[in-house]
Amino acid sequence: MTQETPRPIDFFNNEDSNTTDNPTFDSVLGARLSRRNMLRGGASVAASAVLGGAAVTGCATGAGDASTYSMALPGEKLLGFPAVAKSLADVVSVPPGYKVDIIYALGDPILGNATPFKNDGSDADFDKRAGDHHDGMEWFGLSENGQPSRTSVNRGLLAVNHEATTDEKLSSFFIHTDGGKSTLPRPAAEVDKETALHGISVVEVRKTGDKWAYLANSSFNRRLTQQSDIEIAGPARGNRLMVTKYSPTGTKTRGTLNNCGTGLTPWGTFLTGEENFAGYFHRTAGDDARRNNDKSATSLRRYGRGQGAASRHGWETGGTEDKYARWNNSKIGTSADGSDDYRNEMNGQGYVVEMDVYDATKLAKKRTALGRYAHESAVFSKAVAGQPLAVYMGDDARNEYIYKYVSNANWDPADANPANRMNAGDKYLDNGKLYTAKFNADGTGQWIELSLNTPAVKNYTTYPFADQADIAVNTRLAADAVGATKMDRPEWCAVNPKNGEVYFTLTNNSNRSLTPTGSSQLLPDASNPRVYTDMKDGKPQSGNPNGHILRLREAGNSPAATTLTWDIYVFGAEAGAAANPVNLSNLTDDQDMSSPDGLWFSPYTGICWIQTDDGAYTDKTNCMMLAALPGQVGDGKQVTLNYPGANGNLAVQTQIGKAPTASTLKRFLVGPAGCEITGVCETPDGKSLFINIQHPGEGTAMAAISDPAKYQSQWPANAGYGAGKRPRSATIVITKADGGRIGT
Repeated sequence: MTQETPRPIDFFNNEDSNTTDNPTFDSVLGARLSRRNMLRGGASVAASAVLGGAAVTGCATGAGDASTYSMALPGEKLLGFPAVAKSLADVVSVPPGYKVDIIYALGDPILGNATPFKNDGSDADFDKRAGDHHDGMEWFGLSENGQPSRTSVNRGLLAVNHEATTDEKLSSFFIHTDGGKSTLPRPAAEVDKETALHGISVVEVRKTGDKWAYLANSSFNRRLTQQSDIEIAGPARGNRLMVTKYSPTGTKTRGTLNNCGTGLTPWGTFLTGEENFAGYFHRTAGDDARRNNDKSATSLRRYGRGQGAASRHGWETGGTEDKYARWNNSKIGTSADGSDDYRNEMNGQGYVVEMDVYDATKLAKKRTALGRYAHESAVFSKAVAGQPLAVYMGDDARNEYIYKYVSNANWDPADANPANRMNAGDKYLDNGKLYTAKFNADGTGQWIELSLNTPAVKNYTTYPFADQADIAVNTRLAADAVGATKMDRPEWCAVNPKNGEVYFTLTNNSNRSLTPTGSSQLLPDASNPRVYTDMKDGKPQSGNPNGHILRLREAGNSPAATTLTWDIYVFGAEAGAAANPVNLSNLTDDQDMSSPDGLWFSPYTGICWIQTDDGAYTDKTNCMMLAALPGQVGDGKQVTLNYPGANGNLAVQTQIGKAPTASTLKRFLVGPAGCEITGVCETPDGKSLFINIQHPGEGTAMAAISDPAKYQSQWPANAGYGAGKRPRSATIVITKADGGRIGT
């Protein structure tokens, strides 16, 4: 979940590769926006405490409110905690009465003879350790005798994404002794560390008494890294676009990259989304000509790899071995099909990957039918016997699209506990229809099928599609063809268990403008209606810097529906900002937020957890997690945002949800300095909540590597976890002192 708003260290954030002129609703004249007056409310005071051995703060606020839980049991209290104040402290802040334990951090040994983590840059064997940048994760219960269990609350497996590394220039500096080499060529040993830090880990966790811990020697523990074999499944399997030197048959690839959001299938497997994969590849100058300027060059440009594009880490320079050569996706061989080089290697990245967490003998599979783009989470519609399954997804880049996949197979409840879980994935995830969304100004919308049955796709001259495999690999181009709505960075999505409505975080977009220049800038539109200027440290941030959350309802509540209604549940904004066009949701100091990213509904409590990955409000607060009780699509009103300017007036009509109250939205957690809050899951009783703290201390300069006093963060070492002082991404678990359900 890489931030769009520039952070102190910012490499391959959400490329501007969508240069199509797809409509963004009504075409209207641009106008100049007058800068809003910045009004900020005062922050509450937090009192420091130490809970459960972890540095946290409990807010010294008033008594908790008496809000009621109306999802199922009238009168049952919910969100029964005082809101946590905004904070810049290098701690994890939670409400009073809650306990935080750090249980699993970067470098923790989980396999074989990996040594205890020194955290001084000298550690090796990262294929046997926890990776970096803990991101999305899911819980998989284990019974006492080690069998899969949907009811276990004291023993289970966490499947954890390891998205990226904390970087400056080329080097992932915190994991190298002296910060690493930031010029080319990169040393092989450094590249090997960095590639192993990416991917997925599976780790067993257990609760003994009231204490959670991970098991370093569990037989269930494993890693997927960039050297792991993964199958290609779905329409692109065996296609010419997947042919490489490593897999001349186009049926395999290695590794899963830049893993961000997750999903849990109805049959009990793990889904992980490959997000900003393109930046890891190098493409040499003059490669278009070597490809005879064919449509593969069009594809590469659309996915952010124009000829001459430099890679994020320079992994291709680690040596002559195949494991380094694969990161150069230029045409350098003489074969017609690409079987003697890695010109097609990037076509093997950018998918939803399925993995059976319980069974290490089963290879993970890239489910190409769900499309290729910067995936975040992948969430299912409610599984109903006799109906197909829908999977909802977003493409996390500026001006990209929202998607859904609908299975050809109807759900059979017998598949909830299949003998072979990956076979169930074959049944439901390899054959179906892929759609993209178009949102209308009146609160309606359409799902448009991406197939050769759709004339706009079949007749698209910019990129002539050969077959469904071509559409699966080049999904963005197919969505361009049908005129899908360009969105403000669709990140995580979640389905409300109460009513089946689907929520999407739209994190931010600096490319919204009232005076757009170039194809990458857009006017505001109905589903992305705000353009304003926000000030941070005296500098203007323009566009939609604080983001919003859109929700939709399928026609007839059918996963196969091709029409929908929508509104915007909440707009991120600073408390005290101008109500129009910024703080349209009337957020207060206890609720205000910026750049919503992670999103998840608890199936037990019904709470919607909202996590932020922010660069716009971090002068006032670290990133956070909020608890919400949203209503439903249509519970608010239609409004018109008027943007007066010298070039005329721009009026944007949009649909906004009922404004949250103090009882239905409040801040639950604030993280340590420089972090992102991401990834959330819980035990089935709702009493243990697992959350990931990603990249604390990301604002540290590489030059400060030898001086811990200059680190932006020293968490989790400053909370008593582990050796050294270098900051580490980590998984925490939150429990309630009285043993109750989280958030109630």
